[in-house]
Amino acid sequence: MFIWVNAFCGNPDSLVTLKDTVIKPVIPVKPLKVKVYRINYWVEGAIIAVGMAGDLIAIPRLKSKPPLSDEELVFANTDQQKNLLNSVDRWALKQPTSDRATWKKVSDYGEIGIFLLPSLLMIDKKIRKDWLRLLFMYVEGHTVTFTFYNYSPMGPYFQNRYRPAVYYPALGKEAQENPNNRNSFYSGHVASCSYSTFFMVKVFCDYHPELGAGKYLLYLAASVPPLAIAYARIRSLDHFPSDVAVGFGLGAILGIVIPAIHKVPCSKYLALNLATSSDAVGVSLCWNLSNLNHPGRKN
Repeated sequence: MFIWVNAFCGNPDSLVTLKDTVIKPVIPVKPLKVKVYRINYWVEGAIIAVGMAGDLIAIPRLKSKPPLSDEELVFANTDQQKNLLNSVDRWALKQPTSDRATWKKVSDYGEIGIFLLPSLLMIDKKIRKDWLRLLFMYVEGHTVTFTFYNYSPMGPYFQNRYRPAVYYPALGKEAQENPNNRNSFYSGHVASCSYSTFFMVKVFCDYHPELGAGKYLLYLAASVPPLAIAYARIRSLDHFPSDVAVGFGLGAILGIVIPAIHKVPCSKYLALNLATSSDAVGVSLCWNLSNLNHPGRKN
């Protein structure tokens, strides 16, 4: 479908139909771009390398925090300290301890499975041809997510919030005084899972803009796996609800933003042509509306 912009010399009735019109191109229509995302492999590779190096430095420091002292454990289990928690977070202090190990395995193995979930995008032929570009972008996003966890003011590098396990004397002193119990805020498991699923849906929607409002159902589905991991992390006594909520939100935002900043805008495909018919001769400026559905177009 074409829009004719300028007027013709001759009978104006001839503009009603293009049936007998012969169009001679002066400036050809630009070919359709097939790239949806723009990737500079050197820049992305540098971001990944620097981020991973920083994370390797941060991880040992997170694990080297001092164990909880006897005084801290006694104070943590006073009603005064527990009442400082909001009503939603206090739900984490009402969990059974017998199945803690099971829920911990669910969250750990579940995170690995969700990390691999975006590989299902390769089933789609449109997406599969860009696998290397998407792989770099996916790894870059996970690196940014881990760096936020390790170095942002919200993460355990700066925060020392006790995990719920500290408030369960039945677990035994050894389990309570574990240095890792100072790393409750926020949930890295949930942030990683949320990034994976929202990245997957964002990429799929960018390649299929014809989905329209249906994409919101996919984003809703993307919430299910990280929310399941969030529940498991609470049941394993590793996090409070507010910990997993922040992790979920951060991961979802990065899962959408990382592909968005690499998005290739779809240019306007214009053509300047000479047009003649039995009743008119002139110049036409044409805009190809079929390109509105091109996968590289900005939403």
